[in-house]
Amino acid sequence: MDTMYYDHGTAAERWERAQQFFDAKEYATAARILDPLADEVPEQVAPRLLLARAYYHSAQLRRAEAELRTVIALDPVEQYARLLLGRTLERQGRDTDAAPHLRMAAALSGDFAEA
Repeated sequence: MDTMYYDHGTAAERWERAQQFFDAKEYATAARILDPLADEVPEQVAPRLLLARAYYHSAQLRRAEAELRTVIALDPVEQYARLLLGRTLERQGRDTDAAPHLRMAAALSGDFAEA
């Protein structure tokens, strides 16, 4: 497949294109666009978080995990990244590793368990 299409345009144009593919549930294609885009702006959370979501939905769980850990390193209180990391770890059968992230996500969203 011709990668020129994915790399063509400004960062904003590629971001919009990636979002369109994501919205169309073409997650692997969205990831192909977002991967180099996230590297171009490593300090920004949004492209990396959408990349992680695209990886998650296309069952590229190790890649999703790596991106989510990077997002959390950039923004430790990013609630959705914590939730998605917990879900990603669960899908890998790593419930013990998932639990602290799911608890943190719940705490950050104000969803505390009743005692």
